Amino acid sequence: MNGTGKEEEMKKVYIDGQSGTTGLQIYDRIGQRTDLELLRIPEDKRHDKEERKKYLNAADIVFLCLPDEGAREAVSLIDNPEVRVIDASTAHRISPDWTYGFPELSKEQREAIRQSKRVANPGCHATGAISSIAPLIQMGILPRDYPIAIYSLTGYSGGGKKMIADYETDPVPRELTAPGIYGRTLAHKHLPEIQKMTGLDHAPAFIPVVDDYYKGMAGTILLENHLLKNVRRDGEKLLPAKGTITAREIRDLLAYYYKDAHFVKVRAFEEEPKTLYANALAGTNQLELVVYGDEVHTGITALFDNLGKGASGAAVQNMNIMLGLDETIGLE
Repeated sequence: MNGTGKEEEMKKVYIDGQSGTTGLQIYDRIGQRTDLELLRIPEDKRHDKEERKKYLNAADIVFLCLPDEGAREAVSLIDNPEVRVIDASTAHRISPDWTYGFPELSKEQREAIRQSKRVANPGCHATGAISSIAPLIQMGILPRDYPIAIYSLTGYSGGGKKMIADYETDPVPRELTAPGIYGRTLAHKHLPEIQKMTGLDHAPAFIPVVDDYYKGMAGTILLENHLLKNVRRDGEKLLPAKGTITAREIRDLLAYYYKDAHFVKVRAFEEEPKTLYANALAGTNQLELVVYGDEVHTGITALFDNLGKGASGAAVQNMNIMLGLDETIGLE
């Protein structure tokens, strides 16, 4: 109910591409909500362009869970200026006309998402990389020309229906029971958004690895401390400091950077680091940064669910923000 005692009209939501992994996950997260009306296209009309156009233009919020070309086509079918779109594909992530959907980056980013008609949902591997790198650049710790290398481990659900089927056959092919290094062209499709949203001068070296577990992600960067800039916090200000910055100091600065973020946390520094498991946050919309190392080296690992904060959970969070709702609704 609103302040006048009148019941507000429920917002209409349409998922274009609901049969895919991300679309199904979004449906699961919002399908039981009573504050939204979920529009369902008849199964036999899913590929009918004219029928899709009707649904795309009838919704308040549209999720695009399609390949890049399909997402571009869907946008071209929308002529209702009131329709707001969240695109889960790669198609619009570096477009200047779209807002990047990572609200924890800054207060300005969150406000831009709230006001935007077009939001590009981040890629899963990109989410881990950006959550670690962008704050370090914003705080003046990491030089923009630093030669970053990223190692990112993911569960097989991120590969879509075919990969899921391959891993879930019985028996599982022998080669799929061990970690698989892919993307060895070093030209992964998430690199452009990583470079743009972190502010790096050059795209990082990035290698993804898939393993025999369903979901969960661990994206890691390793840093040489002597190549970093030392800063200290004085109230709300960051000031230059003498000496080499340590891993523990980087952890504390990251914790301060994310102090107001609900879904992004920084783990307390461990004197004797424990083993990290990539599926530790599977089934949640949480992202946890784990910082380790000493005065010489620093490692930062982002732990999260590739289908949660790395995909559908982030999309629902962005929708909540765009609709002016509590961002945690349907995610906890």
